[in-house]
Amino acid sequence: MVRGTCSSARVKHGFNAMATQSITKYSRLAVEIQPPVARITFQNPPLNVIDIPMMRELQQSFAELDARQEISTVVLEGSEHAFSAGVDVKAHTLDKVGEMLHEFHTVIRALVNTRKITICAVKGACLGGGAEMALVCDMVYTARDAAWGFPEIKLGCYPPVAAVALPAVVGQKRAEELILTGRQITGDEAVAIGLANKSAVAEELNLLVDDTLRELRNLSPAALALAKKAVYAWDAIHFDKGLARAEKIYLEDLMRTPDAQEGINAFLEKREPNWKRE
Repeated sequence: MVRGTCSSARVKHGFNAMATQSITKYSRLAVEIQPPVARITFQNPPLNVIDIPMMRELQQSFAELDARQEISTVVLEGSEHAFSAGVDVKAHTLDKVGEMLHEFHTVIRALVNTRKITICAVKGACLGGGAEMALVCDMVYTARDAAWGFPEIKLGCYPPVAAVALPAVVGQKRAEELILTGRQITGDEAVAIGLANKSAVAEELNLLVDDTLRELRNLSPAALALAKKAVYAWDAIHFDKGLARAEKIYLEDLMRTPDAQEGINAFLEKREPNWKRE
């Protein structure tokens, strides 16, 4: 059985209970399938923080869905309060950061390389690694009052995926402002700068997603997959090289600075960081 596939969830998304199929049971995800659509819902309350076990579950769920030819579209969503507040800060310590980056970037590469059309539905907090996952999805719909941002710089770090992909989506200057200041923006501003497709009040967000799903349902799955492959043909090559470089700088340069560990420790100890200034 799939965790969280209650009848109320099916009604909410217009599902037919008899048509909903189940796959592997996960502890941090709920996966619902009604071909040609699959929905992955984050279930790691209260803020759907992406820890290493969740990363591995995402990898497994993507692999299972990729192998199913009857699935052409995958929807990613969180809770009413948070799509995801980002990657677990505790996984940024020196003893875990290498494993964390490897596992998270495997998730990101799976999203970038999948032939399925990926749609992200964002409510509440969409920060850090959560915003990076949304960034690499094909289409994004957001609640108007959702909180978007890449706050890693406030911890003495930076977001490697956003460093590579965000400039191509919103432009160099906007990307640098968001990454270098860590400021948050609303869903409406995310749409205005091209980070999301459309916004709506949270209560009507599912209608936007369902409208797009109806449009895609009438199209050729093969044509959709090949059109996506063509759109990403150049970007995927650039992305792979860029992410490898960003990851190398993160591990070999950033993590050797006193400020990187000071920022993480300050967050975990709930105090202001004391940056090294020379």
